[in-house]
Amino acid sequence: MERAGLDGIDQRILAELTKNARIPHAELAGKVLLSRNAVRQRIDRMERQGYIQGYTVVAGVDVESLVSAFLMVYRKDRMRGADVLNELRSIPEVVLCDVLSGDFDLIVRVEARSLGRVQEIWEQIAALPGVSDTVTAMTLSNVIRRASL
Repeated sequence: MERAGLDGIDQRILAELTKNARIPHAELAGKVLLSRNAVRQRIDRMERQGYIQGYTVVAGVDVESLVSAFLMVYRKDRMRGADVLNELRSIPEVVLCDVLSGDFDLIVRVEARSLGRVQEIWEQIAALPGVSDTVTAMTLSNVIRRASL
């Protein structure tokens, strides 16, 4: 679900600025496939509209404060479902996506700053043309969290 007045590119710009508020406009433009000037104009508009209300330094993301969920995804066509995978790659909050054997086609882990954002992502994934169904499990607590080898 998009925020009123923001399209998918605006959402991607906000996601990139959330990760790194000091990202140069030229680098950000390359990530969202726009010109540097178009990115600057969009950022200016989002500042005027109140979507961006300032820039701040955050010492680090408190993993404990993130809302986490697993989405088990059924694709309509397991063998030709690349469109779904490409869309998942474009969602910054998707931190894991594995193709599975068995009942589900994909398992997707989402880590977002709010339950509302998890719901927006779920709605976005569920609405994809290549997705036939989803099952969502919210993470209640992390017992073991290790960095990958």
